[in-house]
Amino acid sequence: MKSQRRTFIIHSATATVAGAATLLGTQAAFAQKLELVKDTDANAVALGYKTDGTKTDTKKYPKYAKEQNCANCALWQGDAKAAEGKCPLFAGKAIAAKAWCSAWAKKA
Repeated sequence: MKSQRRTFIIHSATATVAGAATLLGTQAAFAQKLELVKDTDANAVALGYKTDGTKTDTKKYPKYAKEQNCANCALWQGDAKAAEGKCPLFAGKAIAAKAWCSAWAKKA
């Protein structure tokens, strides 16, 4: 009886330590900085993305306005005052707050 209890405690402790190590490793992976979208990335070209929104081709994208940028877009994910954030259109990469693309939509 005592042997089973000892085995149970050892296995429980091992599982707890392994779980904690996995959790810490996962958090470190999420804390890594994402690569910034480049204007030359295929998805960026398709959407007319410009890291510096003021360099947007207004003839090709007439709906662009100077006050529009990623930080004030409805798709922006992140702190409104941050230099970089996320966008569901560019999964796995970061976008510049001052960037712009043709999917820009006014926040509600």
